[in-house]
Amino acid sequence: MSKEAGRNKIKRHKDRGHYDELTINQILDDGKICHVGFTVDQQPFVIPMAYARQGHSLILHGAPNSRLLNQLANGIPACVTVTHLDGLVLARSTFHHSLNFRSVVAFGKARAIELLDEKHAALIAITEHLAPGRTAVARAATDEEAMATSVVLFEIEEASAKIRTGPPIDSPKDMALDVWAGVIPTSIQEHAPLAAPDLKPGITYE
Repeated sequence: MSKEAGRNKIKRHKDRGHYDELTINQILDDGKICHVGFTVDQQPFVIPMAYARQGHSLILHGAPNSRLLNQLANGIPACVTVTHLDGLVLARSTFHHSLNFRSVVAFGKARAIELLDEKHAALIAITEHLAPGRTAVARAATDEEAMATSVVLFEIEEASAKIRTGPPIDSPKDMALDVWAGVIPTSIQEHAPLAAPDLKPGITYE
């Protein structure tokens, strides 16, 4: 996964490229949503999905009639991306505005998870990735619910990460302009939980 090859080789701003598993896995583990790109009959599609990493693979799940999951289960090649926006980089000129970000582009193929025990484990992994500790308090999926869910394991063959950090890079001729320049940090944050309207009294979120 960490080897620089043809598909995952970064060509622009090579200094921002990373191919080591530690960096790639950290970016994947920090994300909640990936975008899966694939092609069917020469028509490209990109679908956002929740995921969880399992070793060198990503677990994806959905409805049995999902075109994406059915195509992936058939072994078509796909590309999965994950991106984190870490800051708006505001320069003195609009031309030099940029973004601080962390991203991963991964190439590979998927296989269907059919065994019931493996499906349960995969669904638990996704739940724990999205909401750590949730499986300890919420009802587990029944066998019928698990069998009614399509689950695939996207096996990463090649991947690369790209990261930009730091302040804007202005043109020397713009340095004297009376324009604010710097970085506005951004992040995804969890806020105070909103209880379901039909929640029984006395139950709190932990």
